[in-house]
Amino acid sequence: MLMLFTILNRGGAETMVMNYYRHIDRNKVQFDFAVHRQERGAYEDEIESLGGRIYRFMPLNPLTFHQYKKQISLFFDQHPEYKVIHGQCSESGYFFYREAAKRGVPVIIAHAHSSHVPFDLKLIMRTYLKHRMRPYLTHGFTCGNEAATWLFGKKLGKKAIHLNNAIDTNRYIFSGAKREKVRNELGLSDSTLVVLHVGSFVMPKNHPFIIDIFQQFHKLHEDSVLLLTGAGPKRQAIEEKVARLGLQGYVRFLGSRDDIPDVMMAADAFLFPSIFEGLPVTLIEAQSTGLNCLISDRIPKEVIVTQRMHVMSLNQTAEQWAEQLLQLAASTKERTSTLQQVIDAGYDVSKNAPLLQDFYISQIEKGLTRTLHE
Repeated sequence: MLMLFTILNRGGAETMVMNYYRHIDRNKVQFDFAVHRQERGAYEDEIESLGGRIYRFMPLNPLTFHQYKKQISLFFDQHPEYKVIHGQCSESGYFFYREAAKRGVPVIIAHAHSSHVPFDLKLIMRTYLKHRMRPYLTHGFTCGNEAATWLFGKKLGKKAIHLNNAIDTNRYIFSGAKREKVRNELGLSDSTLVVLHVGSFVMPKNHPFIIDIFQQFHKLHEDSVLLLTGAGPKRQAIEEKVARLGLQGYVRFLGSRDDIPDVMMAADAFLFPSIFEGLPVTLIEAQSTGLNCLISDRIPKEVIVTQRMHVMSLNQTAEQWAEQLLQLAASTKERTSTLQQVIDAGYDVSKNAPLLQDFYISQIEKGLTRTLHE
């Protein structure tokens, strides 16, 4: 089967798919990947080690649609073996979905990962594509109700299959030894309060506000550090803002890491004031480690599966956010496990992966019997 992505870095959708990929029976179902960047992504080495193939396509651009469609047509000429197309890039998979339908591919899925898109010039094209793609889909997948409604509309959104952004829960069992190890590596004392954000440097994550909040937090508690993990186009602008505010020694840019569970254990509070989200897997991960999370009111409430989640309005000031964050950071030192609540809520990938695997197999055996519209 073929997964569609923009690039295979450590984003939410990519991490979710990799969690499932590691836990399926790859003798029965193998994931291959179509990406739209020439540079290698963070997960590509692991994918190839697991037997997956990676195909590169030109970026989706209205000026090169004609060439892009030819590239997809040639790909299906050369690879008629794919029976499942699972688009993780939402409406951007339109041309793949359409060509797959023409070729009689029995399972064509678009996956909704985001609950909202702000208005800009790209929104016009995205809206056009999401309406045009729907007749070619056999199934819609979603991480939550709001994401399904945005991508598929109210009527078709109700037919979407909910697939939890499940995690390998064994990696998130809180360990005092791991907490101490990471804090020692980062040169953090026991008294230092550590605020963590995990996310790409892109507009929805609201990094400028994260820095504003931490500036106020640092005034309240000088022995404090903000850890920012991830990569993305807006990182440089955030680094410049940190420098302007004189916070260089207190804000650490950790880049893209593969030990996020351990970093979460080292932190005292998780800050996530996103402008919009689908259902962020990082919040499931943070809750699993028993970390107190302060999140915005723009994030779907479905993500709240433990008492560790605390919601604030983006209309409140950075000072108000900082005051609440300080209370949460101080109390997180008394860490209690909430992992079982996460498992009970259906976010254990070891239990979910066989269900997804069986879904693919059963739908292939059925053949092309319906579309999402029917």
